[in-house]
Amino acid sequence: QVQLVESGGGLVQAGGSLRLSCAASGRTFSTYAMGWARQAPGKEREFVEAVNWSGANTYYADSVKGRFTISREAAKNAVYLQMNGLKPDDTAVYYCAVINNWPDGFGSWGRGTQVTVSS
Repeated sequence: QVQLVESGGGLVQAGGSLRLSCAASGRTFSTYAMGWARQAPGKEREFVEAVNWSGANTYYADSVKGRFTISREAAKNAVYLQMNGLKPDDTAVYYCAVINNWPDGFGSWGRGTQVTVSS
């Protein structure tokens, strides 16, 4: 199990952008598939995006396709979520996670970072 810490959340107006970062510990970070999920108040946690161990393969939820982009930098033990064209429905706590079963089988989680999109 790796330790994951999310950052970069905040308050933004509809149509704005944010970039979330996930710092992961461990020398073997580059061997893990990684992903992002989110959870809004009163709702279940849902899959957002995933990237495989090499960074060459990605998977997107329909709700964010064309707006959100996942990427990773193994040398920095970091995973990113670039969010453009944000909508109020994107308001949620966003979590970085290790993926045990591609593409949406999540394992270890961080504590999350809050994203609030105002209308």
